[in-house]
Order: sequence, then C-alpha cells, then structure tokens
Amino acid sequence: MPRALIAGAGIGGLTAALALSRISFDVAIFERAPALEEFGAGLQLTPNATRILARLGVLDAIRALATEPRAIRLLRGRDDAELARLEIADAAKRWGAPYLVIHRADLQRALADAVARCANVDLRLGVEVGGIGEEGDAVAIGLRRGALTLRETGDVAIGADGLRSRSREGLGLGAVDAAIFSGRVAFRATIPAASVAARWSAPEVTLRLGAGAHLVQYPLRGANLVNLVAVIESGWRGEKGDSPWDGEADRPALNRAFADWSRETRALLAGAQSWRAWPLFYREPIARFARGRVALIGDAAHPMLPFLAQGAAQAIEDAGALARRLGEKEDIGAALSAYSRDRAPRATRVQREAFAQARVYHMSGPMALARDMTMRAMGPERLLARYDWLYAA
Repeated sequence: MPRALIAGAGIGGLTAALALSRISFDVAIFERAPALEEFGAGLQLTPNATRILARLGVLDAIRALATEPRAIRLLRGRDDAELARLEIADAAKRWGAPYLVIHRADLQRALADAVARCANVDLRLGVEVGGIGEEGDAVAIGLRRGALTLRETGDVAIGADGLRSRSREGLGLGAVDAAIFSGRVAFRATIPAASVAARWSAPEVTLRLGAGAHLVQYPLRGANLVNLVAVIESGWRGEKGDSPWDGEADRPALNRAFADWSRETRALLAGAQSWRAWPLFYREPIARFARGRVALIGDAAHPMLPFLAQGAAQAIEDAGALARRLGEKEDIGAALSAYSRDRAPRATRVQREAFAQARVYHMSGPMALARDMTMRAMGPERLLARYDWLYAA
C-alpha cells in the first residue's frame, strides 16, 4: 500500500487524507498543534467544495452542522440600500451541489471524525514537520516532537502547512517570511442570536460594501449565532506578528472605519463582546504546485484573500484533484505533475479574481457610485452567472 505523509491537519490536510484513504493509500498526518481546538469563525462552503465533500461521503455529516442560506444580499454600507439580492436556495440545481455556511471548527471536527474512522489514516498531534527531501523512490521528512527528532519515509509528501509553509520553502517556491501584507485586516466575531434582532439571524449572507471596508454577516449553528467578518484597510506593519490577536485593543480603528455607516451596521458591531483580528496576506501566484514526490495544497500553494470566500473551497478542490490523479497513475511523479497542471491555472485565476474583488468591495466616491449602478443594472441573474465558472467546476 503506498504511503502519503501530510504536513498540516487543517481543512486541506484532513480532506486530502480522506481522499487518499479512499484510493488505498496509507496516510500519516503531522500537525504541530497539540490539539484540534475550536478556532476561527464562520466560513462559506461554495458548491465547488461541497461537490467534492459529497464524493468523499462526508457532506451529510457536514450539512447537519451547517446552514444553507437562501440568498446573498448586497447592501450599500452607509444606508443599507439594497444593490442586489442573489437567490441561492436552488444552488444544487444550478451548480450541482449546495451552498453552505459553517463554523470552521465544526467543519474541521467533522473532517477529523471522518479521519478517525479510517483505519489507514494516522493523525499525530504535537509534531512539527521540518525538512522534506526525496531519497530515490521515496520521500523523507524530518519531524520534531519537543526535543525529540524523528524521521518518516513514504511514497509522497503533501504540504498542507499554510501561508508560512516549510514545505513550499523546501521546494524553492518561496521563503516562509516572504508573504505580502495586503493592507487590510479582518476582524471576526460571533454574536448570540438571542441578543440581536431576529432579522439578523435569517438564513442569508449579507454583504455590506463601503469606502475602505466591508462587513459580512450570516447565521451559524442552527441560527444560534450570527457570524461577523469586518475587513478594514490598515497601516499594520507586523507589530503583532502575523497570527490572529485579540482585536479589542484595535476596536477604535474598527469603529472609525464604520463610523458613518448605517445604524444597523454600527449596532451589529457594537453587539460583539469581543473581536479577533487577522492581518490578511497574499503571495504572488506560482507556476507549479509540485516537484518530484512533493505537492502543495491550500494556502501553502495559493494563499487567498477572502473576497471570493474561496480559501477553504480551493484547498478542498486541491485535495480532490490530487487524489484523482494519484488514483489514475502508478508513477507518483507523473501524477503530481498532472495535479499541478490541473490546479495551478485555476487557483491562479481565483487568486487574481479575489485580489481584484477586494478593490471592488472597498471603492469610494464616483467609483463606488458606478459600481452600485452597475450591480443594479446587471440584475441578479447576470450577477449570479459571473460565478458559474467558479461554482460549477
């Protein structure tokens, strides 16, 4: 049985493990965190991702923890004037799979539970991956558990180790400290639905657009929580590192960014008891996601700005494509080359589209007026059609 070694037990790493287990790989996942703790907030699982989760037999379990929004509402932030309402209740009919929103921790837990049921998958926590190198017809990785140094060998290694990927650096595709700050910070919070207006927990994704900022809200966990993501432009320069931090100290900056927005916007922001803040980074696209017996997936290959809600979805796409190619070819190097050819052009397009969308969301003055008029003139059907290339893949 061929053996796969995966660095990282995030969404991409766990999905890759499930996908490879179904094509009779023996899989070992190495995660440096000592536990898969509840972390993050909500995320959107678009149909291009849920289609793959269905093929892996985990969509029903995930769907039980998720919410299926009936619409995406686009509002002008300063007065909540509706720019468009996109009906997505029939996403499965239009794109072949449902559109879901879910707490990241719930998704990770569902994937981890599925991994735990796989006899041929071994998840090891508290283990950090160091170097990865090829040794003839095998690949070897160095591991550290505290002061203990270990070594594992396998047939293929997969870097699912995120933005600061050691795997990517080992392939010569970018140093761990070479990520670029986007000039924006995302603040995330959840609010108990019982403490806010009932309309705020409706099964919809609401996106408010404004000068230099935007706000996304949608319900989670059976509409018991309202998820908020507020993205503002920022002069952050790394004084807090690149990990999330307690955003309360920066709450004045958040409030200033939305000071002249609608009363409902300001009430939503005030309703959050605490915020966490994430600096948003990106990397320039790369031409390949594999070399020899080593492949990259997720943010290790193509870190995404969140403006198309594709971070998790593209990692899941990677996992499905990787397993498909490894299942087709006996030659692992050839399979990884084919995976890279499949994924690099599409992921690059998504990266570039997300980057462009950031500018559209945060327009001001005459540019914002033109954007709003264009959205209204296009109408919901033409706006939805702009996503067919992404969701129907």
